[in-house]
Amino acid sequence: ATPPDGFAATLPSRGRDTRTTLDVPLGPEIGQCCGGRVEVLIRLVDTALEQELVAAADAEQAQLPHVYIFGGGHVGQALASAVALLPVRVVVVETRAVALEGMPDTVETSLTPMPEAMVRKASAGAAFVVLTHDHALDFLIVAEALKRRDAAYVGMIGSKTKKATFRNWFLKAADGSEAQFADLVSPIGGDAVKDKRPQVIAALAAAEIMTALAAHAGARAAPHPVSRGKAMAG
Repeated sequence: ATPPDGFAATLPSRGRDTRTTLDVPLGPEIGQCCGGRVEVLIRLVDTALEQELVAAADAEQAQLPHVYIFGGGHVGQALASAVALLPVRVVVVETRAVALEGMPDTVETSLTPMPEAMVRKASAGAAFVVLTHDHALDFLIVAEALKRRDAAYVGMIGSKTKKATFRNWFLKAADGSEAQFADLVSPIGGDAVKDKRPQVIAALAAAEIMTALAAHAGARAAPHPVSRGKAMAG
């Protein structure tokens, strides 16, 4: 779109005002048809402001929910690339160094012989997506995630048979409960689309994860209802 008339004259310059505000109507005169207005604050950035902006960006980054992807295979690589575009912090956890090669620059990686330990260290409200090369390792990681009870999402790639096998093991050998097992999402990405290509699974799972993160954040932000007894006593 073409800048509004007088745009250049309103820009701040050294020696004069260091900030200015543009109030632009979003109308046909600037090639827009969505209506409303946009307000743009323009400031000259000095060292102090630069530090302030960096600190604010770091604080915002620290508040982003974590998405832990266990497994850097074909689906793990595709999912990491898809989720890396979203407002989350992505950590890919692997036991094999070669599987971490080629990850997007914005994705954190962790090479560890005990990936289940990463579950214990994760912050509350994290999402855990488990798709390693080893079913037994998948089971260990998922069991740790389900027992936390504060995860926003716990998903495991696999078939209905794999999920049933995990349930049997989880309840009998891992001291898990039916309530904990009920929080498991498997297969990931739902079953409405039958396409099993990694990129398709990744797109569907990414939407599923973001939906779960939003629901979890909304539940935490909602005010807790006051019990009837407390309300009457007050």
